[in-house]
Amino acid sequence: MKLPAALDFARLGRMFRRPAAAVAALAAGLLLAPMSASAWWSHDWSYRKQITLDASPKGADLKADLADVPVLVRLHDGVFKFSDANPDGSDIRFVADDDKTPLKFHVEKFDSVFNLAFVWVQVPRLKAGAPTSLWLYYGNPKAVAEGDARETYGPAQTLVYHFGERGTPAADATGYRNNATSAFQVDESGLIGNAAKFDGQTAIGLPASPSLAVPAGSPLTWSAWIKPAAADQDAVIYALHDGARALVIGLAKGAPYVALADDSGALRQSPAGAALAAGGWHHLALVAAAPASPQATLYVDGEPGPVLAGPLPALAAAASLGGQAGTPATAGFRGGIDELEIAKAALDPATIQLFAGNQGTADKLVQFGGDEAMSTWSSGYVGIILHSVTLDGWVIISILLVMAAVSWIVMVRKAGQIQLVTRANRVFMEMFRSTGGDFGALRHLVGGTAAVAGTEISERTRRLVGNSPLLKLFNAGSEELSQRLNARKTPKNGKAPAVLSEQSIEAIRASVDSTLITETQALNRLMVLLTIAISGGPFIGLLGTVVGVMITFAAVAAAGDVNVNAIAPGIAAALVATVAGLFVAIPALFGYNYLLTRIKEITAQMHVFVDALVTRMAESYNSPDELAELGELAGQ
Repeated sequence: MKLPAALDFARLGRMFRRPAAAVAALAAGLLLAPMSASAWWSHDWSYRKQITLDASPKGADLKADLADVPVLVRLHDGVFKFSDANPDGSDIRFVADDDKTPLKFHVEKFDSVFNLAFVWVQVPRLKAGAPTSLWLYYGNPKAVAEGDARETYGPAQTLVYHFGERGTPAADATGYRNNATSAFQVDESGLIGNAAKFDGQTAIGLPASPSLAVPAGSPLTWSAWIKPAAADQDAVIYALHDGARALVIGLAKGAPYVALADDSGALRQSPAGAALAAGGWHHLALVAAAPASPQATLYVDGEPGPVLAGPLPALAAAASLGGQAGTPATAGFRGGIDELEIAKAALDPATIQLFAGNQGTADKLVQFGGDEAMSTWSSGYVGIILHSVTLDGWVIISILLVMAAVSWIVMVRKAGQIQLVTRANRVFMEMFRSTGGDFGALRHLVGGTAAVAGTEISERTRRLVGNSPLLKLFNAGSEELSQRLNARKTPKNGKAPAVLSEQSIEAIRASVDSTLITETQALNRLMVLLTIAISGGPFIGLLGTVVGVMITFAAVAAAGDVNVNAIAPGIAAALVATVAGLFVAIPALFGYNYLLTRIKEITAQMHVFVDALVTRMAESYNSPDELAELGELAGQ
């Protein structure tokens, strides 16, 4: 995973000398980084919902794999938050399980008043016996409608009527534009939105277009949802007459049948199946197979029913739905018809089963997951919580943010200081060892007046060594040593004896120790601000939470509305103060422990160096022979 630029620690390392910029970048990275747990198709959409198409035996129980099939997705209050979507559904989008591939779809109906919607989605693949997932995205006020009904259906689909119009002929949802030639009565209680209502006296005309023409022996699939008004009616549901040739789908005493007529005009009718119950919706489909096995099979509610042997005749004339021109009024259908579809292909039984199961009221294919919000500081649950924070809460949070900024600046500065001191000490110790205990040579080497063993020190290295506490300890000891040796110059030759008493050694140690304390204090300077953040941050946050809870309960008591929806936002907002306190304390705690450990390491290094320095002085200026020589010089 690629880190945001503000969280690039290599970049932060280069910014140690600009701590304010580093802290600002770090804060921006933490505050603006998306908080979603998984990939999000587009951050312009605030919400999404996972939809599972269950083809297993517990779901739709599909018997074969299907490809590029339109699936109906019903949305209602129980599965979808209409308040989070645009009123016209223009922000609805469907994305494949990979969360990258947009799916073709179109909205048949989106009613944000009664909270009901019907959306058709083209699913690239449904695997028999296994679930298929996709994502429904919504919540983008700037989105424009993109659904396209023509793209939802394949080229074999030549006509689809949703019957969503009012006062106008039914419009074809496919790209063939086979719109009806006459208007229809609207049935408000349709299965999928509105439906067409028939009273037995009128019919809907279908055009005689080339795309609807049926060549002799060609495959064909006709399907529709019907709701008979009477159980035992004799009625024509669909009729296509072309001279003597004909294709008729109807009811005989309430039982569906299919009839064909060839050039002779003799009408052959299939056996009638079981009568359909009145007042309920039933899926009726006719599948005419290819010439290899010519027969017309009528499916009722997804199950195969009456079969009529023989191929389809050539038919290229206009058809009628709900009645038959030139027949008595009793031949007209009484009831409702919804979702008429015609395809120039023989759909397999699994597809018919899918249509009957998915489009009905007892759909077991489409299953909805929970709603997911893209949690940022401006949307989702985080946005709801922040919008509920009261003024007193923002005051507490502002104080904590200032404390957090101060602690981060301290941590960045101290980290840079410790890194610089560590490097300077390492270089100084290398120089100290290279001189072999010759204090004068080391002073000249550090001062740049001489080189040791051919070693030449660059000006950059000298500036670096100047930040070393060990150098300051050495300079303090060297200064004390020079003063004491100069004070012991003999009158005879004016030279200082190379010897010190034990008291002088201890005095030098005391002076060096005072420098050590000064350097240790410099390393620990401002660390107290981290301890204040660690101990004070949570308590200040707790104070904000307590005050927020008190205000929430006072407001609930004043309103007299005691319910979870009234209390929960205030309590959640009050807890933000505690979260802010922990946000201050936890990084400060980690940083303090890390920095304190590094400071202890440097302090221990300084203690060891002081012991080594004083011991080296004692060895060089306090030998027995030198003490005897000092006595002789004193006697003279």
